[in-house]
Amino acid sequence: MSMLANNAFFPIFTVVAFVAIVIFLEALYALWNTYKGPEAKKVRQRLQALSAGAQHDGASAALKNRMMSELPLLDRLLFALPRVNHLDRFLLQSGLRWTVSKFAALSILSGLTVLLLLTLIRLPPQLQWTITLPAFFLPFLFVQIKRNKRLIKMEAQLPEALDLIGRALRAGHALPSALKMAGDELSEPIAAEFRTTHDEINFGVSAQQALSNFGGRIPITDVRYFVVAIVIQRDAGGNLTEVLDNLSRLIRNRLKFHARVRVLTTEGRMSAWVLGLLPFGLAALLNIVNPEFISVLWTDPAGIKITNLILTMMAIGAIWLYKLIQIRV
Repeated sequence: MSMLANNAFFPIFTVVAFVAIVIFLEALYALWNTYKGPEAKKVRQRLQALSAGAQHDGASAALKNRMMSELPLLDRLLFALPRVNHLDRFLLQSGLRWTVSKFAALSILSGLTVLLLLTLIRLPPQLQWTITLPAFFLPFLFVQIKRNKRLIKMEAQLPEALDLIGRALRAGHALPSALKMAGDELSEPIAAEFRTTHDEINFGVSAQQALSNFGGRIPITDVRYFVVAIVIQRDAGGNLTEVLDNLSRLIRNRLKFHARVRVLTTEGRMSAWVLGLLPFGLAALLNIVNPEFISVLWTDPAGIKITNLILTMMAIGAIWLYKLIQIRV
C-alpha cells in the first residue's frame, strides 16, 4: 500500500517541482526585465538625456546634471572641475553612454598601454613619449568620430522630421503632440531628441526652454533655424507650417549640393590619406628589409631630431590638407 502511495506521490511531486521552477525562472526574468530590459534601458536613457544638455543655474543644476562617476567622492571632485559640463555634453552628443570618469580612465589607460608596448620594444625615451602623448587622446578621437557621424545622420533626418511636424500641425495637433509624433515615428538618433523635448514640456519646462535645450543638445545650424522659427512664431505669430516647409526644402537642397562637393573633393581626400600613410608604410617596409638602415632614425641623436622634425612637418601638412578639403556649404 505504501509503495502504491509513493508511486502516486512521485508524479505529483514532479509536476509541482516543475511548476515551481518555471515560476521561479519567470520571476527572475521579470526582475531582470524590470531593471535591465529594453524598456528600462529606454527609460534610463531618456532620464539621462533629460538631465543633460541644458543650461541650468543654482540648485537646479545640481539636481539635473548627469552623474560624472559611479563613485560619489569622485563625482563631487569632477563637478568641481571647470567646464566639465561641456565635456559631459560632448560625450552625450556622441551617443555613447560614457561618464566623464570612464572617459578619463580610458584616456589614461590607452596612453599607458602604448607606453608599455613601446618600452617592451625598447625604443628611445624621447621617441616613446613622442608617440605616447597622442595616444592619450585616442578616446577623444573615437568620441569625436562617433559624435560627427551621429550629427551627420541627424542632419540628414532633419528634413523628414520637419515635414512630419508640419503635417501634424496642419492636421490640428499642438506643438507638443507634433514633437511626440516625431519621436514615435522617426528613426534614431533624432527620435530620441524629440522624445526628450516632449518629456521636458510634459514635466513643466516651458516650450521655449525645451526647444533651447533641444538646440543645445544638437549643435547643428539647421536645428537652430528650426528652434528660432518656432520661438518667433510663438511670440509674433505667423504660418509655422509654411516656414517649416521652406526650411525643409532649403536643407534638402543644401545636402544635395554638399554631396556633390564631397564627390568633387574625393581626389583631394584620397591624396591626403596616401601622402599621410605612405611615409609610415615605407618606414615599416624598410624596417623589415634593412633594419640597420632605418634604425638610425631612432637610435642616433641626429636621427631622433630629424624624426621629430619630420613628424611635426607631417602633422602640419595633414592639418593643412584637412582644412583645404573642408568646404562649408
